[in-house]
Amino acid sequence: MHIDQLKLRNYRNYEKLDITFDDKINVIIGENAQGKTNLMEAIYVLAFTRSYRTPRDKELIQWEKEFAKIEGTISKRERTFPLEMIFHDKGKKAKRNRIEQKRLSEYIGALNIVMFAPEDLTLVKGSPQLRRRFIDMELGQIQPTYIYHLGQYQKILKQRNHLLKQLQRQRDTDTTMLHILTEQLIDQAVILLDRRFTFLKLLRKWACPIHLQISRQLEQLEIQYNPTIEVSEEANKEKIVTAYINKFQSIQQSEIDRGTTLIGPHRDDLTFLVNNKNVKIYGSQGQQRTTALSVKLAEIELIYNEVGEYPVLLLDDVLSELDDYRQSHLLSTIQGKVQTFVSTTSVDGIHHETLEKAELFHVDNGTVKT
Repeated sequence: MHIDQLKLRNYRNYEKLDITFDDKINVIIGENAQGKTNLMEAIYVLAFTRSYRTPRDKELIQWEKEFAKIEGTISKRERTFPLEMIFHDKGKKAKRNRIEQKRLSEYIGALNIVMFAPEDLTLVKGSPQLRRRFIDMELGQIQPTYIYHLGQYQKILKQRNHLLKQLQRQRDTDTTMLHILTEQLIDQAVILLDRRFTFLKLLRKWACPIHLQISRQLEQLEIQYNPTIEVSEEANKEKIVTAYINKFQSIQQSEIDRGTTLIGPHRDDLTFLVNNKNVKIYGSQGQQRTTALSVKLAEIELIYNEVGEYPVLLLDDVLSELDDYRQSHLLSTIQGKVQTFVSTTSVDGIHHETLEKAELFHVDNGTVKT
């Protein structure tokens, strides 16, 4: 899988850009604030319909312009097809094969992306929200229907939280509607939790051996999923439903008192252990970065095994954050099999044969030259 061509119109600081990429390694070079990260972001948005830098789509539209457009020509399974994202004041449109897709679950997954940016190095020590987002984005690529169920869950969660606020303020004392929303929330929560358990098993399969290799056989990685209910990963859906019902019943008054939903997939988390110690608490910075790198490399193999093709890899200003050993391991792993985009202020100091064969693009104030 690779991106053959990318066209931008009124996107961030790019008024107009038409660019063709190498199917192996593409290095985007430029000083800060010139547009290299905007270019990387555009590729990400083409895959996921949203930015990893801002929740506000309007920020993607160039100042005083009415719309922004991203067009990409994708090669996948020996065929080529177009993808298109259009953003304007009233919303956005996603087109696949020039046909507008009404549901995100019908669009996401057409282009598989693994993103590795400096903030991903905080996957281990950052907030639980970062780790949940990581699971949701990767699961959505290999199981697009997961995006649909996640959207349904979030919609019901919003309604339930609004009702809990009303009950908290005693504007409504009837809990009948709360029970209905709880039942609907559980229906979606069970699907999300079941699929996350399956995803974690796949992630471990790839991440743990990779971590062992990077650590020169010295460190054993383990990844634990921490749900807000007491169930094991082996639990079937019936047991998960029962656990949610019992837990919601026991905390109903607490939720009303606090005016919010206290349990569910939106509050779950991951724990990374190295040699049986929590890396977030006890790990060195090097161990935390090795764990993050192992997870990212595992994503590549996981997607390949689930989809049948390697995803496109985006390395946004991350090589300079890794030491020579981890840098070399990353570049050696992807060499020759993954279309990769590397953004950097300079290739000086990065010595690897992979980059010697790369296509170089120089970015200067929204203009790209080869």
